[in-house]
Amino acid sequence: MLSNMSSLNIDLHCHSNISDGVLSPVQLLARAAERSVNVLALTDHDDTSGLTEAHAAAKHWEIQLINGVEISVSWESNTLHIVGLGINPDALPLLTGLASIRAGRKERAAKIAVQLEKAGVHDALAGAWRHAMNPELIGRMHFARYMVEQGICADVQSVFKRFMTRGKPGYVSHQWAALADAVDWIRVSGGQAVLAHPGRYPLGTGKMRALLRDFSAAGGEGIEVVTSNHTPEQRARFTELAKQFGLLASRGSDFHSPGETWRDLGRLPALPATCRPIWQNWDLN
Repeated sequence: MLSNMSSLNIDLHCHSNISDGVLSPVQLLARAAERSVNVLALTDHDDTSGLTEAHAAAKHWEIQLINGVEISVSWESNTLHIVGLGINPDALPLLTGLASIRAGRKERAAKIAVQLEKAGVHDALAGAWRHAMNPELIGRMHFARYMVEQGICADVQSVFKRFMTRGKPGYVSHQWAALADAVDWIRVSGGQAVLAHPGRYPLGTGKMRALLRDFSAAGGEGIEVVTSNHTPEQRARFTELAKQFGLLASRGSDFHSPGETWRDLGRLPALPATCRPIWQNWDLN
């Protein structure tokens, strides 16, 4: 489970309850320590306010914490996620951009609640906010947890399949940040932009290549080759695409909570030997 490029256990994608994870930043770092993670990036959705608390906990557990964020992006008609690694969370363009996305999340949440009410799911907005620990950020996962709590579905995965994907009763389209803008916010803040979990996007070969061309042209530097739900075939595919587009490879669990994740913190396959890791020039202990 250690990268072939390093003796360190590196996990560069996870979430706390500042966005749609369940654990606080302190609890998240404790869990990472239990699982022998050496280098961790906290990449909450559209918010960096958990990083200060996470750094204090990381120091206690002797984990090297990388400042991160996961930005919601619209590309053509698709919603994507771009992870920023090594960012300066106080950079004004990044702060301003993330604040605008969080405002859009609140607008989308109100529309989702209306759609769910029509589908017979009552009081969904209040229920979702009850599951959101950060008063500045709400997302589909909070609605999903409310619906599991109400016995409407057995688990959050079932909620997404039944209600939250395109064409389902609770799906609401939304215009997020432009791809080039999100990459620019990350770069201006001193970070590296990484395309998150590319295997999840419903893109054929041509569209994926077009996305990677646009991403690279905007200044994107990396792609998640190893992530929670990538199959061995997908890892091989994105290894090859990383080489073709000159992208560095990243590795991250996308951990949200002990009961709602495909992979636990640090419990990932190694990067393929032919990959150039995103951390190749980092100063890691």
